[in-house]
Amino acid sequence: MMDILRSEWTKIRSVRSTVWTLAVTAGLMLGLSALIGIAAKSTADGPVPGDQAITMSLTGSMIAALSMATLGVLVISSEYRTGGIRTSLMAVPKRMRLLTGKIVVFVAISLVVCVVASAGAIGVGVAIFQPPSIELGEVVRSALGSGLYLTACGLFGLGLGTLVRHTPGAIVSAIALIMVLPIFANQLPGDWGKTVAEYFTTNAGLLVVSGQSNGSLGPWSGFAVYLVWVAVAVLAGAVLMRRRDA
Repeated sequence: MMDILRSEWTKIRSVRSTVWTLAVTAGLMLGLSALIGIAAKSTADGPVPGDQAITMSLTGSMIAALSMATLGVLVISSEYRTGGIRTSLMAVPKRMRLLTGKIVVFVAISLVVCVVASAGAIGVGVAIFQPPSIELGEVVRSALGSGLYLTACGLFGLGLGTLVRHTPGAIVSAIALIMVLPIFANQLPGDWGKTVAEYFTTNAGLLVVSGQSNGSLGPWSGFAVYLVWVAVAVLAGAVLMRRRDA
């Protein structure tokens, strides 16, 4: 397994798209934190509370989620596009070991980058807002929550990439499930519509970033619901990866 992990680490760090996508994610987090901070600071009537400053500093995570999902798709779909998956499967005939190696390396890299980018975004926002007080525990929770959310979005993309095996199709599916369909779910009528909206993908997952509750879900329970969606995508992709030809 260590050889598989080293191989996947070499693949990810040697591909330019990986570095650029991670850089875009960090740039979105920091850039949007600065832009939103400056805009909100100019219109604020008084000092901005610390918890509100942290929340607004992490607004970029909603957009950065798409770049992480795209990266997750590319980790697996690029091998299908180039035919490199055949070479990988010749070296590692046990397909679940290969997929597990990709998941472990991707999660490790994205978690480190996303937590650091989230902490940097909070730092930028706090420097702009200059709140009268701020809790260190809330800063740590928000940075960790944002990093976990972005990593989960990337893993969601990896699962969809394994499932679809076609880069544009998987990216469009990720955009729909992460960005588009959650908005439409919020428009569903009645109590059943409200329940569906609360439990639908990123509507539940984003709670861990904001630290707020959404009806019956709290921040960590909402993130757990989102992880179920991610697990379904990954498991479905794993099943089809075992059954289909390369």
